[in-house]
Amino acid sequence: MGLVGAEFQVVFDLPPGVYQYRFLVDGVWRCDEAKPFVRDEYGLISNEVLVENNVQPVVQPEPSIRGTNVDEGIILTTMPPEPSSQNPGVQIAVFRHVVSEILLHNTIYDVVPISSKLAVLDTQLPVKQAFKIMHDEGLALVPLWDDHQGTITGMLTASDFVLMLRKLQRNIRVIGNEELEMHPISAWKEAKLQFYGGPDGAAMQRRPLIHVKDSDNLVDVALTIIRNEISSVPIFKCVPDSTGMPFLSLATLQGILKFLCSKLQEQAEGCSLLHNQLLSIPIGTWSPHTGRSSSRQLRTLLLSSPLNTCLDFLLQDRVSSIPIVDDNGSLRDVYSLSDIMALAKNDVYARIELEQVTVQNALDVQYQVHGRRQCHTCLQTSTLLEVLEGLSVPGVRRLVVIEQSTRFVEGIISLRDIFTFLLG
Repeated sequence: MGLVGAEFQVVFDLPPGVYQYRFLVDGVWRCDEAKPFVRDEYGLISNEVLVENNVQPVVQPEPSIRGTNVDEGIILTTMPPEPSSQNPGVQIAVFRHVVSEILLHNTIYDVVPISSKLAVLDTQLPVKQAFKIMHDEGLALVPLWDDHQGTITGMLTASDFVLMLRKLQRNIRVIGNEELEMHPISAWKEAKLQFYGGPDGAAMQRRPLIHVKDSDNLVDVALTIIRNEISSVPIFKCVPDSTGMPFLSLATLQGILKFLCSKLQEQAEGCSLLHNQLLSIPIGTWSPHTGRSSSRQLRTLLLSSPLNTCLDFLLQDRVSSIPIVDDNGSLRDVYSLSDIMALAKNDVYARIELEQVTVQNALDVQYQVHGRRQCHTCLQTSTLLEVLEGLSVPGVRRLVVIEQSTRFVEGIISLRDIFTFLLG
């Protein structure tokens, strides 16, 4: 409803200091030039108010904007423009609000490509053939289609490949034999529930397929991925179409982050935190020597470490990768759970004993299949903006924080860390 000549006031209850504010009028940020104002480094003008002890300033629009049709009068408060004088807690809260507003008002259609290649495997496909397809197509996970139920019923992942190899080797079976050739994915999924049950012999419980709807906002999609500790989530259509396929695509944190970064470039207010360095932001997993606390333990492994130890850490900690270091703690590479798929090429896994394979051996196989690769890194002095942009690059799921001169591993920032921080 347009209000002409409307009078309203906003009372700030804030700690002492100098604050800036603007008015949102018909979707455009404005300020009252009859009041004290300042111009920032980007040329944006904002009104300014001084908050003193035990004083609650009242900001009241002057007639210069009362003649404008105002649908909703909103005051946006921010901290002073100089980063050094800003309260870090308020700075983080303001930025989280900006991020939440962007993600709440956009849906999965804003991040899903208009046209893309999607791989779906039938649950009756033999396990060996399924993993070969995943390797050949460069897939770390793939949705599973059940023809009887007429829908997607699960996911086949790199973790499944690891568990399958261990089961077969523990049973001293010949990998690549007739059983593996003919064993369908559905049978493997059921066998996994029995084989990896609890210590009392009870089978694992199959949980319903975690998914989101195409009408969900991006906050709900990101939280679904984070809370379930998964790398991506299937998107189901709310309204069936002529194809009869309810599956739309896969949603990933990286796709959401890329969209968020593009929106933040258009956002002038509330984004000063982007220019803060990592060392001042509570985000990521850190080495104890940095003096920083984190909810997870930062693990690193030597090139000579057994591959089985690496796989144990990846599965137990529910992380996607572990930095590999030399004897001095300097970064040499990163071993990811998806790297295990390199063993599916030409049935390499049929000619090895997992217990005798080192991380170096496994990386050598990876190099032979895909060539050497770049380790994506950052510094503690990197800004949050640099980290967000680095993680929005396709294929990058984490940045290893290193000391610049020695490449000593100090921490790691994952996509999960980013969204856990952004969504509070």
